[in-house]
Amino acid sequence: MELTGSVESIIYRNAENGYTVLEFLSDDMERFTAVGPLSLCNKGERVTLNGSFVSHPRYGKQFRADSCEVLAPATLSGIEAYLGSGMIKGIGEATARAIVQRFGMDTLEIMDNEPDRLLEVSGIGPKRLGLILPSYRENRELRQILLALEPYGVTIGQALKLYRIYGSLCLAKVEENPYQMIEDVDGIGFVTADRIAQNVPGFSADSRARLSAGIFYALNEAKNEYGHTCLPREILLETAGSMLGVEEEPVSDALDSMVSRGALVSQHVEDKETIFLPWLFRAEAGIAERLACLMDKPIRNPFLELAAEQARMPFELAPQQKEAVRAAMEEGLLVITGGPGTGKTTIIRCITAALHEMQMEFVLCAPTGRAAKRMSEATGFDAKTIHRLLEFIPGEGFTRNEDHPLATDMIIVDEVSMVDVPLMYALLKATAPGTRMLLVGDADQLPPVGCGDVLRNMIDSGTVRTVRLTEIFRQKQESYIITNAYRINRGEMPFLDHPESDFRFEPVESPDVVLDKVVSMCGNARRNAEDDSALLEMQVLVPMKKGTLGVRNMNKVLQDALNPKSIGKREQTFGETVFREGDKVMQMHNDYKVPWTRQEPNGRMTEGVGAFNGDLGTIHAVEPNARRITVLFDDGRIAEYDYDMAESLDLAYCISIHKSQGSEFPNVILPLCGGTPLLLTRNLLYTAVTRAKKQVWCIGRAETIRQMVQNNRSTRRYTSLKQCLIDADFIRKGN
Repeated sequence: MELTGSVESIIYRNAENGYTVLEFLSDDMERFTAVGPLSLCNKGERVTLNGSFVSHPRYGKQFRADSCEVLAPATLSGIEAYLGSGMIKGIGEATARAIVQRFGMDTLEIMDNEPDRLLEVSGIGPKRLGLILPSYRENRELRQILLALEPYGVTIGQALKLYRIYGSLCLAKVEENPYQMIEDVDGIGFVTADRIAQNVPGFSADSRARLSAGIFYALNEAKNEYGHTCLPREILLETAGSMLGVEEEPVSDALDSMVSRGALVSQHVEDKETIFLPWLFRAEAGIAERLACLMDKPIRNPFLELAAEQARMPFELAPQQKEAVRAAMEEGLLVITGGPGTGKTTIIRCITAALHEMQMEFVLCAPTGRAAKRMSEATGFDAKTIHRLLEFIPGEGFTRNEDHPLATDMIIVDEVSMVDVPLMYALLKATAPGTRMLLVGDADQLPPVGCGDVLRNMIDSGTVRTVRLTEIFRQKQESYIITNAYRINRGEMPFLDHPESDFRFEPVESPDVVLDKVVSMCGNARRNAEDDSALLEMQVLVPMKKGTLGVRNMNKVLQDALNPKSIGKREQTFGETVFREGDKVMQMHNDYKVPWTRQEPNGRMTEGVGAFNGDLGTIHAVEPNARRITVLFDDGRIAEYDYDMAESLDLAYCISIHKSQGSEFPNVILPLCGGTPLLLTRNLLYTAVTRAKKQVWCIGRAETIRQMVQNNRSTRRYTSLKQCLIDADFIRKGN
C-alpha cells in the first residue's frame, strides 16, 4: 500500500546500508513505526512510503517500507523540522525557526537559488553560511544521485557506499564500467555488479570487462570461501566459465590477457599451471624467503643455550619436551606440534622462564585475544594478539614492518594453525634478521579461517625442523576428552557409553528435541550457579550458521530462554539482532579503538583501548540516550561501544566451531544431528572436542558423529607455500 505523511523522528539508522527505523504520522493522523531502506527520510519531511503492514513478534505492528518518495514540505512546521533535523551542518532548531520566520514557504527555493540571502537571518554570518551551504548542497546532491541510480537496480545502501567513494561522479562511474565497483567499493561484489551491469547499455555476457571481473571473482571466492591462495588453471576456467555462463575459450583468452598485463600471476606448482592474485603470490613467496633466512645459519647465542639447561622448573621434562626446548634455543626457526595434553604449554613455560632468567628479550603472541590471554596465564608474561604486537592501525595497516621491525631475541607464537598467509607474511616482515622464532600449534586442528595453510605447509615441506609431541601428560588416564580426541583423530569412533565421564553422549534423533535439551541444560546450569559465571563457563558449539541447530537460531532461542525481555532491562536492535542487558556476547574481530577500564586486584583503575577477536563478555548496560553499549569482558575489562561500533559484537550463547579456534571453555555442548557433509568433517569434530577443559556433552545422533569421524576428506587447499619452501631450501643449500 501507499501512505503519505510526515517523519516525526528517526529512532535508528544504519549509516552503512541505510536501514532506518522511524516514527511516522500519516495524513490520516495514524502514528506508527516504519522500517526499511529509508535513508532519504529525515525528521520533519513529508514522504510517501510504499510497502505493507506486518506484525513483528517483539515490536508489534510496523509498516515495512520497500521504497519512499520525499515530497517538498507542505507546511511551515514541516520545513522548520526538516532544516532543524541535524542533517544540515550549522542549522539547529533555533536557526531553523529563524530562517522559516524570515522566508516562510519560499525557504527551500531561496536556499536552492539565492542562498546568500540566508545572511539576512539574525545569527547567520559568512562563517556559518560557509558551513550551511556545502552541507545543504551535499544533502540535495546525494538525494538526486540516489534517485538517478535507482533505475540501475542500485539499492540505497549500495548507493551510499558509491557516493562515499565517487562523490558527484557516481552515475558516470557506474555507466562507464559497473564492474570497477568490485575493486573500489567494499561490500559490492561480482554478483551485485553483474546485476547492475544488466541494466547498463554496452555490457554483454561475453564483454571483456565482465569476463575479467568474473575471473577475479572466482579467485576471490576461492580465497574467501575455501581458503585457497591460488587455483590450477583448468579449475579456474571451469569455475569462472560455469558462473559466467560462457564457453571456455573466451574465458581462457581473457585470462591470458590478464596474465600478460600483470593483473594475475601464472606459475607452475607441482607441475600444474596455477593462477594467483598477485599480492597472494608475493605473500607466499615472501613467507618462504623469510623463513629460509631464519633457518639459514642461526646466530649461536651461548646464553640462550645455557638458559635451556639452567631453567629452574618445578617438574621434570620428558625427553621429547627436552628436545623441543633445546632445539628452540639452537635453531633459528622451530615448529612444535602436538595434540591436547602433550605438553606444548609446558614447553613454552620452560622456554620463557629460561629467557627471563638470562635477561633475554622475547615476545609472546597468538592470533586471537583469548589465545593470547591463555598464553599470559600459563607463562606469567604478557602476550599479545599478533595484530596488537605489530601495532595494527585500522585503515593504515601494520606499523611494525621491515622498516620498523621488532627488537627482540625470540618471537614465540602459539595456535599457529589459525595463522593465515597474510598475517604470517606481516609477522615475518616485522621479524629482524637474527631473531629466533618458535611456532607452536596443533596441525590436526582446522585450518585458518583465512586463506592458506601455513602450519601444515611448513611441516609437509620437510624443510623446517619440527618436533612432534606424541606422549600425553595432561589427564593421562582419567580424561575421556583426551582419549576421544585422539580416537577421532585416528578415525576411530569415540567412546560414547561412559555416562559418568568427562565426555558424555545423549542420543536424540530430532533437531527440535536437541534444541530443547540444549536450552534445558544451559538453563539448569545458570539456575544452579551462584552468579552469571555459568554463562561464560558453558559454551555451545555448532558446525553451521543456518538451520534449527545453526548459530543464528540457537542464539535467538537461547537468548529468549536465558535472558528474556523484561521490564527494566534495556535493549537495542541492530538489524535482526537484539542486544539486551545481560546478554552473552563475543567480539568478532579486532577493534583497536574500543575504550575500556578495569579495576585491578590492588584496587587501582587502569585504562586502555582495544577489544580483540574472540573476547567473551556480557552486556553490562544499554544506554539509548548516550547511544552506547557497555560490555563486561571475562577478564574484568569494562568496554564502551558507541552504536556505530556495535557491529563488531555478536551474541555468543552459541558460536561456530570455526570461531572457537584458539579458545578453551570449561564446559562444551555439541549439538550434532545431521547436516551438510561438507561441514561434518573429522577435524571439525576434533577441534570442537579439544576446546573443552572439564566436560563435553554431545547431544544428537551417534550416526552424525560416525559420519564426521569417517569424513577425513577435508577440502584441499590450493597453496604454493610448500613448493616455495622446498625451492627456497634447495637454493639455500646451494644446490
